[in-house]
Amino acid sequence: MKHLPFNPPITLNDDEILKESASFYQWMEARRSLRFFSSRPIERQVIENLIMTASTAPSGANKQPWTFCAVSSPIIKKRIREAAEEEEYRSYNGRMSQEWLEDLAPFGTDWQKPFLEIAPWVIVIFRRGYELEKNGHKHPNYYVNESVGLACGVLLTAIHQLGLVALTHTPSPMDFLTKILKRPVNEKPFLLIPVGFPAEEATVPNIIRKSKEEVLIWFE
Repeated sequence: MKHLPFNPPITLNDDEILKESASFYQWMEARRSLRFFSSRPIERQVIENLIMTASTAPSGANKQPWTFCAVSSPIIKKRIREAAEEEEYRSYNGRMSQEWLEDLAPFGTDWQKPFLEIAPWVIVIFRRGYELEKNGHKHPNYYVNESVGLACGVLLTAIHQLGLVALTHTPSPMDFLTKILKRPVNEKPFLLIPVGFPAEEATVPNIIRKSKEEVLIWFE
């Protein structure tokens, strides 16, 4: 593979790097998962730009093992909500351990997921475990979960950068998404992310993030 010269998109001095890193941290510190969406529409091109931004994430051997399904159809969103709530009801009423339910209790969540219909867009991310070649050979992808997870992180950052909100939703099992969206056998649902503007009356739990002493260990 031919290599090309790398041209940094931005060049900062040491003081500017320090200032920008602090500013970006403060911006991201304000990011929150939200369950209360406005139905205010978002242009399709905005969603396309967000997804293509996510697709700039690094991936194992540059296989880019992801597919993003962007759903705005009310009919399909309703089907997704109904199927998700069916699985979530089973989870909240037997699948989840008591300890798990107690950990969720402060957030006030339950099996009902109206945001899946209210949010103007629902992005469903699929992981591609392998690629199907024309001769039927299954060509493996590498570090698939890590690669798709990185892409989702970039997507959430891009969403926040626009002042939009999102929620990472993982109804389990998620096989219904494969059927509803008619995805091929080499794709498995990874994450479901409603995207939109926050509702006017939106609230978020009063969470506390871990301190730097809890998340950071220096070796100098």
